[in-house]
Amino acid sequence: MCPAERLAPDPAQAAATAMARHRHDPLELLQVLREVQEDCGWIPPEAIDCIQARLTLPRSKILGVATFYSFLHLKPCGRYRILFSDNITDRMLGSPALLERLCRNLWAERGKVTEDGLVSVDTTSCTGLCDQGPALLVNGRPITRLTERRVDELCDLVRNEVPLDAWPADFFRVEDDIHRRDALLGTSWAPGAALAAALARGPEALVEEMKASRLRGRGGAGFPAGLKWQACRDAPGKARYLVCNADEGEPGNFKDRVLLSTAADAVIEGMTLAAFATGAWRGFIYLRGEYRFLLGHLESVLARRRGAGLLGESILGREGFDFDVRIHVGAGAYVCGEESALIESLEGKRGTPRNRPPYPVTHGYLGEPTVVNNAETLAASCLVALKGGAWYAGLGTAESTGTKLVCVSGDCEKPGIYEYPFGVEIRQVLADCGARLTQAVQVSGPSGACVPAAEFGRRLAFEDLPTAGALMVFNERRDLFEVARNFVHFFAHESCGFCTPCRVGTSLLANMMDKLANGHGSPYDFAEIERMNLLLQSMSHCGLGHSACNPVLGTIAKFRPAYQRRLAHEEFEPAFDLDRALAAARQMTGRDDPAAHVPTENEEPA
Repeated sequence: MCPAERLAPDPAQAAATAMARHRHDPLELLQVLREVQEDCGWIPPEAIDCIQARLTLPRSKILGVATFYSFLHLKPCGRYRILFSDNITDRMLGSPALLERLCRNLWAERGKVTEDGLVSVDTTSCTGLCDQGPALLVNGRPITRLTERRVDELCDLVRNEVPLDAWPADFFRVEDDIHRRDALLGTSWAPGAALAAALARGPEALVEEMKASRLRGRGGAGFPAGLKWQACRDAPGKARYLVCNADEGEPGNFKDRVLLSTAADAVIEGMTLAAFATGAWRGFIYLRGEYRFLLGHLESVLARRRGAGLLGESILGREGFDFDVRIHVGAGAYVCGEESALIESLEGKRGTPRNRPPYPVTHGYLGEPTVVNNAETLAASCLVALKGGAWYAGLGTAESTGTKLVCVSGDCEKPGIYEYPFGVEIRQVLADCGARLTQAVQVSGPSGACVPAAEFGRRLAFEDLPTAGALMVFNERRDLFEVARNFVHFFAHESCGFCTPCRVGTSLLANMMDKLANGHGSPYDFAEIERMNLLLQSMSHCGLGHSACNPVLGTIAKFRPAYQRRLAHEEFEPAFDLDRALAAARQMTGRDDPAAHVPTENEEPA
């Protein structure tokens, strides 16, 4: 039920209820704040007073957490809080015009609350619904496949203050869009089957099977899962923890949403396998805030598994094998996809990445050994338990075993999920999804690589094009400069602000791209971009800053005309040569070719 549907609750009572639900545990601060906002529409001072008194936390810490996450608000919002996805694929489908239409119909101004307090409208980086955009969130609930008609209907419902539960169910339908299944999505097994196979082997043998499978992390870094489980198992500590990272904030990625919707048993069973192998007694699913709508479904799956003896105490009758899972819902922070920032968030703090080493496998949640695995990695571990490491290693390529879920969006007939053995060529993916006249694809989101048509023979694999899953398609009508500009603004918006190089550098980079877009650029801007890249690469605290210049340098290297056009302004000579600008950058920075230094990953191995 949303705040528009009833009288505003007492803030102190809302806070007390939320704290009681979370056992008055200070580690649950983020969940308490999130639930207070769900009840009150924002986080009132009276609620903070109550939290401060009962959890005995400094007010500065409570405010620090509340101001870190973009979905939390310390000032009143509209009773209907509408957030349009600003991802490049949503923009390509017309979201800016739809946003303007909605604001015009509701007499709303972006970023502000209407005078009657009815509605507030703004944008968010990405909703994880790139396969069915344009999309938006209203009071946290997703609405997909927006059209002018649907926007007009939405405006009528808001003006009439119709409760969300009375809106047409079709508005909130989120489809899975699975177009190709392989070993993971195409194999069915009864809940508990993989776990029973692991129990028959024993924990040490399960770890050896995982190592033999050469299964690498599916979150982008590609660290071998078996080695991570072994390191956690061998690390000294009083307790061990297991975390499923389902905070996929990279634009273009939505595989975890589909896995948790259609194969939650496999993900949770994979968590239980990892717990058996490492000795962990508690697990967490860190659920992306945009996927709050999956919470009820996941809680029901957990309850069913507890009832079947697959979670809780003495799992499947094995004395001493105790493990259970709790769900931690994020609140809008892309940086929490980085495993140490995610752990900070689990501990009720701001999601600031930690210095590493030490790594989470030895000093993770509460300073104890912790495994953090991506949802897809955990689901794939079930196949290893069921069929053995050697069988799994026979799929894919030598360096990239198994299959990969690819999230296709953009200019194609059939966006959605495609599962392939590692090593598939980009041209095969494009043919399967119905892409035509494709100019480029962006592999692995803004931090990845922009691949031109001449390179569509390249393969999705760690030894060629590593990917967390996203593959955005851009046809010949698209301006690759605007694509890079959108990505740069994404990084500027999502910088956590902890370190000055990233906080200031990403903002300056966005300003430079805006300057070029407005026709006020000069050759020296390219030298400044290269200098900014050197600074961010060498001094940023985490991978976000390291990757912020990737979209610009990648498109300069392979799509120079897009930048050439931006400099074709009357104050420049008509036949301005971008090579001359790059030569100036080389001379000023001492680099051989600033366009050639394009890192492809923003996630470091654990």
